[in-house]
This record gives sequence, structure tokens and C-alpha cells, in this order.
Amino acid sequence: MRALVQRVSRASVEVDGDIVGQIGLGLCVLVGVTHDDSQEQAEKLADKLYKLRIFADSDDKMNLSVGDVGGDILVISQFTLYGNARKGNRASYVQAARPEVAEPLIKHLVEDLRTRGLSIPTGVFGADMDVELVNQGPVTLSIEI
Repeated sequence: MRALVQRVSRASVEVDGDIVGQIGLGLCVLVGVTHDDSQEQAEKLADKLYKLRIFADSDDKMNLSVGDVGGDILVISQFTLYGNARKGNRASYVQAARPEVAEPLIKHLVEDLRTRGLSIPTGVFGADMDVELVNQGPVTLSIEI
């Protein structure tokens, strides 16, 4: 699994003109799934996101996690994270898992995060979504599990 994690002061996702998920302070996480990903990897990613220390403490050091600051996580499926544009000018998405593989793993990731007491709004799997966010810092990390 691959995730693009952004520390945000707010973020939202809209489908067909309706906001389907939004958060204040927290993480906006775009998640891609490849063919051999598993529930175990989804659980490892959930643990990493929950414990990731990218929020500032009282000394302005990135020592606090999303749970420490009372934040939330907006999770959005993003198959294009497995796009490959090394050759030519059109990306290939053959490394991205098919929807019947990816969707259950995204759902498993979200449910695992919810068991930790966080609010985890999501986008709509497979939909054309508009994502709006204010990247705080800016802080952006790429994580591969």
C-alpha cells in the first residue's frame, strides 16, 4: 500500500457537488493499493498513520501524533498513486489493484483507524472527487507499507 499523507488544518472531499467527508485539524491521506497488498498491510498502515509524529509540540518540534492533538483523518482512495509515467507522456496504471481488491482493503484500513477512536470520513470509492485542503506547514510524506 502507498499513502500520501498531508498534515492539514482542514480538508474536505466533494462528490457531485456534495461534501461527503470533511475534517478540521488532522491528516488528509490519499491511499493506493497494488495487487499483492493484504489486510495485514492495511493494519500496518493504520498503525503508522495513527502513531505518525508530525504535529508540533510546545517546543515546535514534530513530536505529536494525530491522536495526541485530537485530530481526524480523511481517507481518500487514489489508484493513481500507482501510476507509472517513466515512459512516454501517459501514465500506466497496471500496478494499481483492481477495484474488487482495492476497495475492501481501503475499508479495512478505515475500520482499523476507527477502532482507535478517531473520526475517519472518506471519499467515495471509484467516484470522481474534488479534494480541497489546507496543507499545514506544509508537511507531506509518502509512505509505502
